[in-house]
Amino acid sequence: MFSLEVLAVLMLLSFFVLLLAGIPVALTLAISGFVFGYLGFGALLFNLLPHRLFGVVTNSTLLAIPLFVFMGMMLERSRLAEDLMDVIGHLAGSLRGGLGIGIVVVGVLMGATTGIVGATVVTLGLLTLPGMLRRGYNKGLACGVICASGTLGQIIPPSLILILLADIMNESVGTLFAAAMLPGLLLAGLYCVYILIVGMLRPDDVPVIPEEERAMLSNAQLAAKLVKVVAPPVGLVGAVLGSIIAGIAAPSEAASMGALGSIVIAGVTGRLSWQVVRETCQATLKITAMMMFILMCAQVFALAFRGLQGERLVHDLFAFLPGGIWADIWFLMFIIFVLGFFIEWIEISYIAVPLFLPVFAAANVDMVWLAALICVTLQTSFLPPPFGWALFFLRGVAPPEVTTGDMYRGVIPFVGIQIMGLVLVFMYPGLATWLPRAIGW
Repeated sequence: MFSLEVLAVLMLLSFFVLLLAGIPVALTLAISGFVFGYLGFGALLFNLLPHRLFGVVTNSTLLAIPLFVFMGMMLERSRLAEDLMDVIGHLAGSLRGGLGIGIVVVGVLMGATTGIVGATVVTLGLLTLPGMLRRGYNKGLACGVICASGTLGQIIPPSLILILLADIMNESVGTLFAAAMLPGLLLAGLYCVYILIVGMLRPDDVPVIPEEERAMLSNAQLAAKLVKVVAPPVGLVGAVLGSIIAGIAAPSEAASMGALGSIVIAGVTGRLSWQVVRETCQATLKITAMMMFILMCAQVFALAFRGLQGERLVHDLFAFLPGGIWADIWFLMFIIFVLGFFIEWIEISYIAVPLFLPVFAAANVDMVWLAALICVTLQTSFLPPPFGWALFFLRGVAPPEVTTGDMYRGVIPFVGIQIMGLVLVFMYPGLATWLPRAIGW
């Protein structure tokens, strides 16, 4: 009754309809894939499905995901962020806007350890927002700093999305980790510059921490806490990422070292208990099971879409776009940005990216650079009102005096900074490609 291309379009439309109806994403992928794949080919097409599912569950690269999740959850459950904020807040307290810059630094460190946006935003919101408001920080700016810093885990290695993109794009995990390092630090640096500019133009919005509060810790005490609190997680992240990027260890081996190291850090700091271990294992199991279930259901969708000639349909769509391959890249970024309002990065990685990837492969686009652009775009999609996931996470823990309007106004400048960072990475591909080439990848 319908051509294969029409069925492919209807399958995409049904996916979004089911998604808007509130059906879980994994089931939405499987239902739309099974129904339209069956309409196009009957049961014959799905004879290939067991082979694809076996490829997912036996992929050794994906083994790093639960281990990195365990590392991050162990450090979070051991109240690492609370100690980091205490030390960095005192270090930067004499600088106007220093507390905001301290939050950005903690966001970078938590992004490199936890890597889970929701957990980072909620943790930073609970620990820092009441204190920032008490010290006279502008409500909107405080919310914007927390949301933007919390999303750095999308791009700061060892980001889980980089592991998935490495699998999808057939690139080395270490290469993508190295490629994302400079763009991630660039965004953090732009945040800090913005906060300093606000401190010069609107000093009342970012007051310094009172001197009597900073005097509670002597320089010797502060140095001791700096070594005890900041050095262990920084050393752990450096060892994990360094071993991967240097080619000493495979991602799964480095991740297992990171998981063990997080247990050691929690034990040395006196935070390791049976309750912490149990909560960490439960959270790791839930997150990993959710991710793997989505990946397996995405195989159904991808198999049906490819069988229905969906890839050729996408190729023809790009052929109609004026501007050549550069316009195609920006179109992909726009699609990912909009999809980020409604679905998680896991589904975007395994649906949107594979659909468009053959077009860029045929045009010899640098996949390492493209992966960095995708990560920056996904991070940006967490912020814009009214759909930004980071806003929803922060709204759940924000004090009653912080309105939704405050949050929207505060996050808009950081959305602009994100877009600026995306443009810089697009215009200067070396930001993503220099480090991998410098270390010989």
